[in-house]
Amino acid sequence: MTSPFLSIIGIGEDGIDGLNPQARACISAASLVIGGARHLALARPLITAEAQIWPAKLRDAVPRILAHRPNKVAILASGDPFYNGVGSLLADSFAREEWHCIPHVSSVALACARLGWPGQHIPVVSLVGHPIERLARMLFAGARLLVLSTDETTPGKVAAYLAQKGYGTSRITVLEALGGPDERIRTSTVAGFDMAEPNRLNILALELDGTSRAALVPGRADDHFAHDGQITKHDIRALTLAALAPHPGALLWDVGTGSGSIGIEWLLTHPRNQAIAIDRHAERLAQAGENARNLGAPEIKLVHGEAPAVLADLPTPDAIFLGGGAHRPGMIEAACTALRSGGRLVANAIALETESALSAAFLRQGGTLSRIGISRIDQVGQMAAYRPAMAVTQYVWIKP
Repeated sequence: MTSPFLSIIGIGEDGIDGLNPQARACISAASLVIGGARHLALARPLITAEAQIWPAKLRDAVPRILAHRPNKVAILASGDPFYNGVGSLLADSFAREEWHCIPHVSSVALACARLGWPGQHIPVVSLVGHPIERLARMLFAGARLLVLSTDETTPGKVAAYLAQKGYGTSRITVLEALGGPDERIRTSTVAGFDMAEPNRLNILALELDGTSRAALVPGRADDHFAHDGQITKHDIRALTLAALAPHPGALLWDVGTGSGSIGIEWLLTHPRNQAIAIDRHAERLAQAGENARNLGAPEIKLVHGEAPAVLADLPTPDAIFLGGGAHRPGMIEAACTALRSGGRLVANAIALETESALSAAFLRQGGTLSRIGISRIDQVGQMAAYRPAMAVTQYVWIKP
């Protein structure tokens, strides 16, 4: 069997001293070595041929690698190349028999070892190429988490963000250049953070002290969302998300998004989920985007336009929620056509016209039609009584 031409090698701050004999041999035998400037400097004593720094867009390196095949190519990456690293890009670009990987200890493993934290229980959030608002979904009183930094500015930005969110008494530990001669570990409170000149290569450990006890399940309190009244109330929202049945990596169209509550809670069910929020009102769409950032789902995509026309060029969804406009001619038909096989359409109605459209769809193509009635306690004079909220008709259809 022919050995792979492409070697993906993890390297740490300990440089070539931390590499095993196989990794050293692969670097020395390579006719091309690609890595970051820091990686190439660490491995310089072993490099005998051409060395190239990663291009600005990592994917642009693939044609360069292909041009060297079948000659040996070595890729250098930090720590474990398949943990928030370049490994997955390369694995998707080449056949399995063309590459092999020799990982190093990841910065996450090193951080847990230094702190004495059980790695299997510690969430990790990467801010490399991602907005800081991703942290919001992980902020719970008493939680511990690790944050992968973009550069030396990340610790200060994270401290400022946590202070703004009310976590000023939390502990933030900056672990710098782990595993190398310049390793340094410093701890501060968030409010008192004043660490000067952190190493560009750092990982953050957060021990959160605050009052937040936000729910993990859909149906978060309505006051979590800024809105103008166009919001699916928390109890109906919980039932609606259950009907949409989110699963990892699934894409939702939230049509008539209003406050964005359905799309946002869909995203918060799993970090790989995707959602597109669609609304004809620009101000509501902007509000949905702000809610998404505040609640830790900044990856939501916002589309301004009139449905169903605006839906034509969007990627195929796994689920569609019609929070508004289901009564418009062609809306339900367009949604049903757009869904992939096995996808779910969920539509809620209060108005008689929309309820009529959902009933017609049920009679035409089946599915389930439910009437949801909820009563809440209210004052009646000097006494209390249940006051019924407006009933919601919910239509659920699964595409064959």
